[in-house]
Order: sequence, then structure tokens, then C-alpha cells
Amino acid sequence: MSVRVAVIDSGVHVAHPHILASRVVGGASFGGPPGATYADALGHGTAVMAAIQEKAPEAEYYALRVFHSALRTRVEHLLEALEWCLDNRIDIANLSLGTANPAHIPRFETFLKRADSLTIVAAAGSLPGSLPGVIGVELDPDCGRDEYRYRAETGVFAASGYPRPIPGVPPERNLQGISFAVANLTGFAARISSGAGEIRESLIAEAPRSSAEPTPAPPAAESSPSSVPNSESPDP
Repeated sequence: MSVRVAVIDSGVHVAHPHILASRVVGGASFGGPPGATYADALGHGTAVMAAIQEKAPEAEYYALRVFHSALRTRVEHLLEALEWCLDNRIDIANLSLGTANPAHIPRFETFLKRADSLTIVAAAGSLPGSLPGVIGVELDPDCGRDEYRYRAETGVFAASGYPRPIPGVPPERNLQGISFAVANLTGFAARISSGAGEIRESLIAEAPRSSAEPTPAPPAAESSPSSVPNSESPDP
């Protein structure tokens, strides 16, 4: 049975040449206008899914859209998407997004207590990626796209921040950053998840060790290509 991967992001454009459309088998929209689908209007989710599919083309993919007109959403919609993952027996959820607001820690912790069947991969420098039970990922500018690293001293993984290359476009002009480090690690996780053992332990077993200093995560509220798209709820 194929591993089931949910990409919680801006949706997916299934006609994009980097997307294996036959492997996108469903999805849902959260927090958008009435009638919103999981079709991507921003491009971020499409690039994230393409990076994952490149490494795990046999998986089944679900696009869960929480970003609509911008790379911002409310934590309520993120949690709704995570609940959808539990209800639909998703194996791995990719969260190339996060929030720096510690007020949301209890809500994420409550969810994680019920989510033993779901592996969540997220940015280590924000929530929920910094919480126990989540596979946290850091950006490593020296890491190639065909490899990842495990930092035993922190328990965090590291990966390249580049998505799939676009012919004729220099890498520095393409999307890049922690979002794609998370996506690349999710791809590795989906590739090995059909094997025996828990996903985190399998990733650790196959990764070279690294003691290199991590690249600091950008503030979650920034909207540059290198930052984590924001799942912060607006202040009241």
C-alpha cells in the first residue's frame, strides 16, 4: 500500500510539469471563501509538493489548502487540516509553515497526544516543528538536494533549501528557503516509510551525522522566499 502524504500549504496546480498528477488523489480547502478548492493560486504549495514527489513518486498525495490570497492563515485552519489528516489515515503531513507564537503550544500539544499514527514534518525553528513528536527540520546551505543530515546533539534534521530546479532559471532566482528544506526531508521520509520501523528512526539510521552549526530560522512573520509561511492567528 502506498504511503499517504498530505501537503498542507497553498494547494497544488496539478497541470504543472513538475507535478505527477496521477499521484494527486485528493485534497481539501480550509478557511477559504465559499466554494474554494485545493487548486493552487500562489505557487508555493505546488513547488513544495513537486520537491516531495521528486523523491517519492510512488506515494499518494493530498493537497490541503490553508493559504488562499497570501501565505498567511489562522492556526484554527491549520489544526482543521491536521484533523483531516487523522480522519483520512494520512501517514505523513508536510508543514512548510509555522508560527512563533507560544500561546499556541497547548493547542498543538493537545493534538499531538492524539496523533500517534501521523508523522508531521515541519520547520524546527517554529511551531509545531519545535515540539516533541514532530520531525523538526533546519536549513543547511551546504546540503545537496539528494541528501539530508541528522544532528544528534539537537535531535533535528537538516536539508537543502532548494526546490526542483527550473530549466533556464538560476537557483538564486527560484523559490528557496526553509519551506523546501522541510519538503525535501518529507520526500526522504516518504521514500523510506514503506520499510520496517518508525519513520523518524529510519531517517536517523540512514543519515550521516552532522555537528555543523544550524542556519538560524528567519522570523515566521516574514514573507520572503526564505522564511516560513505564517500560520499565525491575527492579534485580536
